[in-house]
Amino acid sequence: MAVRLVADFDLRKDVLPWLRAQRAASAAAGAEDVLETNYESLRILNVERNGNIIYNYKDDERNIVFGLYDCQTRKNQHLYTFEKDLQVVSCSVNREKTLLAASLVQSTEEGRRNELQPGSKCLTLLVEIHPVNNVKVLKAVDSYIWVQFLYPHVGSHPLPQDQLLLISEEKYIEQFHIQVTQEDGNRVVIKNSDHIPRDRIAEDFVWTQWDMSEQRLYYIDLEKSRSILKCLQFYADQSCDLMFEAPLDISLSDSGFKLINFGYDYRQDQEKLCKYLTLCVFTNHTGSLCVCYSPKFDSWEQITYSVFYFHKGYSKTFTAALGSAGSHGTQGITFLNLERYVAVYLPGHFFHLLNIQHPDLICHSLFLTENNKTNDTLPHSSFQSLSGSLVLDWYSGRLYRAFFDQSYLLRFLWNTSLDCEKMAILHCVLSCGQDSQFLEGQIIQWISENVSACHSFDLIQEFIIASSYWSIYAKTSNVDTILPYSSVLTWNTEIPGITLVTEEIELPLMKKTGKRRSTAYMRNILDSAKRVISNIEARNSEPRLTLLLQEDNNHQKLLLGLMVSELREHLLRHLQGVEKKKIEQMVLDYVSRLLDLICRLVETCWRRHDLQSSVLHFNRPRSVPEFEVFHIMTRILEATNSLFLPLPPGFHTLHTILGVHCLPLHNLLDYIDNGVLLLTETAVTRLIKDLDNSEKNEKLKFSILVRLPPLIGQKICRVWDHPMSSNIISRTHVTQLLQNYKKQSRNSMMDKSSFSVEFLPLNYFIEILTDLESSSQGSQNAQRDLGLFFHHSCLVPSLVARHRNVRGRPEEANRTSQELRSRPSKILAYF
Repeated sequence: MAVRLVADFDLRKDVLPWLRAQRAASAAAGAEDVLETNYESLRILNVERNGNIIYNYKDDERNIVFGLYDCQTRKNQHLYTFEKDLQVVSCSVNREKTLLAASLVQSTEEGRRNELQPGSKCLTLLVEIHPVNNVKVLKAVDSYIWVQFLYPHVGSHPLPQDQLLLISEEKYIEQFHIQVTQEDGNRVVIKNSDHIPRDRIAEDFVWTQWDMSEQRLYYIDLEKSRSILKCLQFYADQSCDLMFEAPLDISLSDSGFKLINFGYDYRQDQEKLCKYLTLCVFTNHTGSLCVCYSPKFDSWEQITYSVFYFHKGYSKTFTAALGSAGSHGTQGITFLNLERYVAVYLPGHFFHLLNIQHPDLICHSLFLTENNKTNDTLPHSSFQSLSGSLVLDWYSGRLYRAFFDQSYLLRFLWNTSLDCEKMAILHCVLSCGQDSQFLEGQIIQWISENVSACHSFDLIQEFIIASSYWSIYAKTSNVDTILPYSSVLTWNTEIPGITLVTEEIELPLMKKTGKRRSTAYMRNILDSAKRVISNIEARNSEPRLTLLLQEDNNHQKLLLGLMVSELREHLLRHLQGVEKKKIEQMVLDYVSRLLDLICRLVETCWRRHDLQSSVLHFNRPRSVPEFEVFHIMTRILEATNSLFLPLPPGFHTLHTILGVHCLPLHNLLDYIDNGVLLLTETAVTRLIKDLDNSEKNEKLKFSILVRLPPLIGQKICRVWDHPMSSNIISRTHVTQLLQNYKKQSRNSMMDKSSFSVEFLPLNYFIEILTDLESSSQGSQNAQRDLGLFFHHSCLVPSLVARHRNVRGRPEEANRTSQELRSRPSKILAYF
């Protein structure tokens, strides 16, 4: 199963042994009134915000006993015993465990004997339990009542006033303000218990849900036959605000009365659950707000359910085929809150894992049918989904915590053939957040063996973007607005077994503002790149297998530093409430993760094909494994280029070395000319040194040399011991001399009459060279370069040919001479 449940609490393991030990201790002490416990009646009543679990059971005299399990200390505590045979509807305990609120149902006959409130069907009581003292009747009515204490965000000190919600079956909600005081030391009693203030905060609603984590109350009322969802937020200062109102395009007029997260509703017939609608609200800490809705359904051929993504401004209605029409069940559809995902679960039919954080594309959600044989691992009983991925099973008395089953997802990733499932599982695995290095290693291994397996998206692109996103996700609450989640922008392929319709819903749009970017944002670019590389190396204890991160490539470091700078400015604009130091660390971690993932992709392929360090030399034969690694690196380059991501220094060098090994010359040059292979100084230097000057190698070297940037080309020429290299060096040096030449006065020049020839341009050129030679003060380098220049360029024959062309045309010769005198820097270009 994609999701597995791990029990956090089990009545039979965490409570029953304690009850038996309590009874045994009482019997050993000689107590005469030790009553047998009806263990079959033991059941969970409520889960409070702090995780404490309230349960009850009946003894042999049918008395109601309330107990509490503290999730922090993992100890049980007796709260109170009602010496009456009553049915508990609802129960809640305040944070200090000094007050107990309970709603109990009594039979008519029991009601006649009840001294608290004769003739009432339902009693709502408030009990002082620190120590057990007075009992206050809050309600005595013929309709059901549910109770819930508020747990506001405050410190550890006791609250002067407790807030209690009462939800009535008669469709109203009241808030009681209960003041307590201490008497005789630590004894806590209710102050003015005869006049407890109350406010009616909602009425005429048909559905309500309690969010214990955020202390919010959602409810729906009908206004002019429209379903309006409303949300009340409760605060520590005893106030509450109406956070929002939103219309829902659903019909609740004949749905009856429904409560969510107020304890187990024993009135419901489990055999008829599938006949009722299912509606619940899910939120998470990033601001996602979803309403999940499944209407009544009578046909077992297909089922329809909708999700209203209020944080996105649209809803999606899904229709799933149920396969075998004869495979009916007694349980309706179940929605499970898994924080960033919502699981839609119909036992025996399908399991739909909806990505509520990024619901735009259906490929980011995972739809599994009964054919996957994955739906029978979750119990077929009544679930209640709580905050924090908690799942409460009322029948078994267990509280579970839901996790993604990483082993199952990885196996599914290797075996599935659908691109949509590969995409969804990739994100599910990376979002787990546990042992990310191991999970990423498994995915990298899978990519290295299946790099061409996806046709709808670039697998390498998606992995780099997704993994980097999830690495920074937990560090900021609004990462979705500042960093990319996926490389895929559209998805038009249908998902087998399910169809959907997307509709817009009316929601106000929130405007964002930015601040002007600093003009000094380009400072310390290379230092930022160095910090990123140092951060990667500090986290990697093993030596690198390749040249990655070991090359001083200023071009890649510049791109890397620019990304750090731009991302830092981007986050500073959108995370104005976060410390600058924290943002800088987030940027460092994010960019480091990007580069580290690329390095690990390459190194995994390197290990898989067992390549040795000898591959880094050119004077060796090619091999099939080298071509496989070259292909993977080319795919990585394509993925990063389209995302405008920097590559780790050394990547282009390694890619070029493998390219020279694997490609014929014409293909190699085509790769270079089209920017697939980027020539680096390190790669070309190795090529020049490793290969001899055979005819074939000279052709390769010449072809590469002419494609180098000028600065790198000049450095390479000084490494290559070859006449052509010397010629290039000389030409470059003389060009620089001529471009920097400033004509001196005629008197300062030597007598050059002995060098005079008939061709005037040649006379002037000889004057310049002589002047340069004299100004160099006998520099051996200048003399050598001038000599090599004349030797290799065959300048004199060219000048003589030009002289012959203009001979007999003195006007043109004179004009040519004047042009050259006025533009000495163009002499070489002219000839």
